[in-house]
Amino acid sequence: MSKHRVLIIAPNWIGDAVMSLPLIKKIKESDCQIDVLATPWVTPVYEACEDVNQVISGNFLHGKLQIALRWKISQLLKKSGYNSCYILPNSWKSLIIPLLAGISKKVAYEGESRKFFLSQALPNPDKTSRPSMVGHYLSLALDKSSDDTDILSDQFIPHLTIKSDVLKASSQVLANYLPKCSHFFIFAPGAEFGPAKQWPSSHFGNEANLLLDQYKDFGILILGSKKDSSIADKILYCVKPQHLSRIQNLCGKIPLIEAMGLLSMAKGLISNDSGMMHIGAALQIPQVAIFGSSDPSHTPPLSKKAAIMYLGLDCSPCHQRKCPLGHTNCLVQISPDSVFKQFNIALATEG
Repeated sequence: MSKHRVLIIAPNWIGDAVMSLPLIKKIKESDCQIDVLATPWVTPVYEACEDVNQVISGNFLHGKLQIALRWKISQLLKKSGYNSCYILPNSWKSLIIPLLAGISKKVAYEGESRKFFLSQALPNPDKTSRPSMVGHYLSLALDKSSDDTDILSDQFIPHLTIKSDVLKASSQVLANYLPKCSHFFIFAPGAEFGPAKQWPSSHFGNEANLLLDQYKDFGILILGSKKDSSIADKILYCVKPQHLSRIQNLCGKIPLIEAMGLLSMAKGLISNDSGMMHIGAALQIPQVAIFGSSDPSHTPPLSKKAAIMYLGLDCSPCHQRKCPLGHTNCLVQISPDSVFKQFNIALATEG
């Protein structure tokens, strides 16, 4: 008898993709086969998840209906005979493919006026009392009568496994960019959502000086997307000349899967609230996560090796892309010295 087949329609943000992994783990308890339909930029996350059978890539663009592409993919999926589908994005158009593919059981939050088309529709959470994103996704697989309140137990912490061929490619990147460093840290100064989540580049630069002064045989790799490259260059501008050979800007220069390999090899990570932060947490490396406009209770790095820096000012979290007050004090007032102290504590805990 063939296994029950489940399709997951993945979210479009890297961090959200990581936070959906406990949902996949929960569904997998029923001994089913799980496939994931995802955009190319988040497919590496699911390829590193041992509970996923295969990842189907679809180049879905923000704000575009792309009905021809959705029809083509739906007809391919129709042949696979999926028994159920979990739809993680809230958009109406994310429902189109499972509808056209004839998947009978469709589970999702009500989202954009789509309740009528769903087999199981959960009410959209109140924005003033939102659960963590892991809990938000995981609730889709919990029985309504269940008293499972400890959904953030160790059992459901996101976990990623990097394959040996990826580690080999990442090791070559390391040899090319930091040939004289026996160990390295990673900075992830970007945040796709906007500048209200980004610690100042000058603070990252001063942090680099503090670390490279203390850790003589260490280097630093700056990771992110191509759009983060200018931020990384500003960081380099603040680094002492004698340290410049030990810090490299790799933003936009390597694919995400190799960046994930490097994260798994690093001794520690300093980042904003971003996809890289969640990947680092899922790889269980020591890290300091810096929060500004976002809420650390909603999207925390789920790792015992992670420390959160958050001031909790009266104006935060504002959940805005740009600071509405124009000062970004929630980030500016987190000093490099305080992050350095917390990072050293995290590294010492690692042993």
